[in-house]
Amino acid sequence: MTARAVSMAVAGVSLLFLPQEIQAYFHTAPTATLTLVLQLMGALYFAAAATNWMAKGSLIGGIYNRPIVVGNLAHFFSGAAILVKVASSTTSVAILCLSILYLIFALCFAHLLFRHPLPQQKQTVTL
Repeated sequence: MTARAVSMAVAGVSLLFLPQEIQAYFHTAPTATLTLVLQLMGALYFAAAATNWMAKGSLIGGIYNRPIVVGNLAHFFSGAAILVKVASSTTSVAILCLSILYLIFALCFAHLLFRHPLPQQKQTVTL
């Protein structure tokens, strides 16, 4: 949860405060509409980072904190699907790295969704 919170906070703050620079990096003409969309996306990423940061010390997995796990899984699974599609038709190293990061997070949250957060207790029989 900490890695997810930090990575999304960095992305969120970057999109909030550097939208024109990000557009220039991707060779996109800066427009008011695209700048607004990027800043709103940054706000969304920052809010998700804050939610995950607050939940990082909690028990997560199975039925525990399920809404947070499902929200993260939905974000990373759909994002990974989109990024892999784009990465397959481009040579951008940034897109490839982002695709790999999204795939890793999607697999981690899928694992959290279907596992019990507590270790298995060995049962002993006393006679």
